Amino acid sequence: MQREQISVFDMFKIGIGPSSSHTLGPWRAAQQFVQALEQQGVLPLVEQVKILLYGSLAKTGRGHGTDIAILLGLSGDDPVTFEVDQITPKIGDITATHKLQLGGVQTITFSVVDDLLFLFNESLPFHPNAVTFQAFLSNGKAVSETYYSIGGGFVVKEGLSNQAKQEVDLPFPIDTAADLLHWCIKTGLKISEVVMENELAWRSELETRNGVFNIFKALKECIYRGCHTTGQLPGGLNVARRAFKLNSKLIGNNTYTNYDEWVIAIRKTGDSFKNILDWVSCFALAVNEENASFGRVVTAPTNGAAGVIPAVLQYYIVFCEGNTEQRIMQFLLTASEIGSIFKKGATISAAMGGCQAEIGVSSAMAAAALTECMGGTQRQVLMAAEIAMEHHLGLTCDPIGGLVQIPCIERNTMGAIKAITASQLALQSNPEKAKVSLDAVVKTMWQTALDMNSKYKETSDGGLAINIPISLPEC
Repeated sequence: MQREQISVFDMFKIGIGPSSSHTLGPWRAAQQFVQALEQQGVLPLVEQVKILLYGSLAKTGRGHGTDIAILLGLSGDDPVTFEVDQITPKIGDITATHKLQLGGVQTITFSVVDDLLFLFNESLPFHPNAVTFQAFLSNGKAVSETYYSIGGGFVVKEGLSNQAKQEVDLPFPIDTAADLLHWCIKTGLKISEVVMENELAWRSELETRNGVFNIFKALKECIYRGCHTTGQLPGGLNVARRAFKLNSKLIGNNTYTNYDEWVIAIRKTGDSFKNILDWVSCFALAVNEENASFGRVVTAPTNGAAGVIPAVLQYYIVFCEGNTEQRIMQFLLTASEIGSIFKKGATISAAMGGCQAEIGVSSAMAAAALTECMGGTQRQVLMAAEIAMEHHLGLTCDPIGGLVQIPCIERNTMGAIKAITASQLALQSNPEKAKVSLDAVVKTMWQTALDMNSKYKETSDGGLAINIPISLPEC
């Protein structure tokens, strides 16, 4: 039986940082709860709302902005369009006035201390990222719903196994890498072409292209913004932004006024190995510093790993003559399919699988995309993805202070470099002689996730999170 049908726009979602599973997912869950109240016709009857956060959402929720995301979602705001500079004043207003406009229309009394509860020692069995919403009505009744944020901004309501878009008849149904390779061999199509044919089952080619370039627009704006913003990251660790200084140092005396001119200016700095290495790190740092600052980013496939794919794509654009619409489209379509295979066969949630499920998957996606765009065969593309993940297996998620900063930001630079290396290895190899398949590494990643101690799954209860002395401000 076929698993979930996943589109390129499921893997790449525009939202607000710092976490797809702890920020974007809970935000969407809050929106869905408000919609449920509207559909039941009880929104005008709501007098009080309580939110219960469980497991990883409780343990690292404050550092990941889970509470902020839920309040904005309940207020009727959308992460794609909400102005990021309005987050602080809006949350400040809710906190100070003890008033929340549910769905933007129903004003209720709300205490962020008493009505939004972090249940640090409680978990629900389906998934570590769980949130329960309770609405108490003026007629004495109550409405309660539980949602699970399963990674990458995907949300599942309790009792529903699949909340994806309405299923369609895909010309090329794919659950595994073997399925994907089967269709490529049978049709002679590239992986990106197979993906596009499937996307056409949901919408027109023009709509798909426009949507993909809207994703790319958000990616490049995020990189550019991150490379031109100074200061410290919020949260109390006092981590200084590094992309701005690195960009300024690398760019030298070359001048520019916008993204396109910046690309040209970067090319003028040279293509030595060290220079390219520095630029790739700069691109990744820029995105994840934006993510850590509640900036607008794209899940790729998650927020915590949002810098890997943009960094490798920017590398391809700047240093490999990849700055054409067709090549950018090819890159993102290929990447999305590899990500969907990991989601179907394993997980893209660090709360389920550690950081191998985020940085590892994003590195595999980027390696595959780069390999196809550099002229690799379908088998070489899959080989590149396998190599990238193979060398992230067992990577834990241990964010210091529950913040998506240390070691998360630097891990994106590592994931990007590994992706490029994996691609180069695959392009110089004969995949017929490979000993490990992509499906084998997906299976292994999932087995590793199941074996991994829970304290290494985005709880801040293990690893660096308990070995680095810090003093965060009281919440």
